Amino acid sequence: TRILDELVDLTGWHRDYARQALRNALTPTIVKPKPGRKPVYGPDLMPALITCWAVLRAPAGRLLAAMLPTLVPMLRRDKELDITDTQADLLMKMSAATIDRKLAGERKKMLPRGRSHTKPGSLLKSQIPIRTWAEWDDAVPGFVEIDLVGHEGGNAAGEYCFTLTVTDISTGWTVNRSVKNKAAKWVFEALEHVISVFPFPIIGIDSDNGSEFINEHLLAYCTDHEITFTRSRAGNKNDGAHVEQKNWARVRELVGYLRYDTPAELELLNQIWELDRVFTNYLLPQQKLISKTRHGAKVSKKHDQPKTPHQRAIAHETMRKRPIITMNAAFKRIKPAALERQVL
Repeated sequence: TRILDELVDLTGWHRDYARQALRNALTPTIVKPKPGRKPVYGPDLMPALITCWAVLRAPAGRLLAAMLPTLVPMLRRDKELDITDTQADLLMKMSAATIDRKLAGERKKMLPRGRSHTKPGSLLKSQIPIRTWAEWDDAVPGFVEIDLVGHEGGNAAGEYCFTLTVTDISTGWTVNRSVKNKAAKWVFEALEHVISVFPFPIIGIDSDNGSEFINEHLLAYCTDHEITFTRSRAGNKNDGAHVEQKNWARVRELVGYLRYDTPAELELLNQIWELDRVFTNYLLPQQKLISKTRHGAKVSKKHDQPKTPHQRAIAHETMRKRPIITMNAAFKRIKPAALERQVL
């Protein structure tokens, strides 16, 4: 009782509570940790998520999340994903942050195998090109920027292939076509091919000041077909920001910086571009910059929701019915996983 008396005096507890506390001190209660909440996305979903991510060439979570509701049904249709309806619903609802968190380990595995760390850098630091704004309206599908990418492999001697890149500013629709050299004859033939495979009419072309573009043949063609033809300022190679970005994102990222100078390599390049044209425009979502504000040294950028060029094109109010039907029919024929295996 002496110990009990001292405990009551020191703590001010009631005598009965102090007695109970002493008894409990001799046999401490082991508190078992409560089980956490059952994870919404279990490990059984990881193989399917990795498959979707790999098919779209390892995009960021915000881009993959936007495409999952479209991609998952397509892959299930083609027997590329073996998952239940419940798993498919969960996968299609996964947020961008969850995707990035789940795939962090897989992304790290890719890096040592040669995934490029090169960034576009100054390619995107362009200024406003000179255009006749009374005629040029790049908010409407059909106004494109064109540019050439050289495949000299670090050695500019001799003849080597070039790739013509044509990018629609409004939708991001991009078509590539390689040529044996940058003679105006071959570039014009490549441009004619690009125009023929574009799903909607090209109504405006903006190029740099190279002789492969600025020539009477192309000017006459644009005049005959009522295509607005403008050029960037002399000495400003990066005026065409949209097409310069595609040079890096599509051409350099896919075929690298090697030298291509043989007929066989030229044929292979164009086979790649034909497959990639479908893949890029129908399956790869893109984000467009809406606004950019500067607060001192900090620059805040606001982008729109990720959409594929196909989605942007068919949703545009000026798009005619026939191109929409053509694009939707082409989209229904796509087998994403098989197409990606062909490209890579």
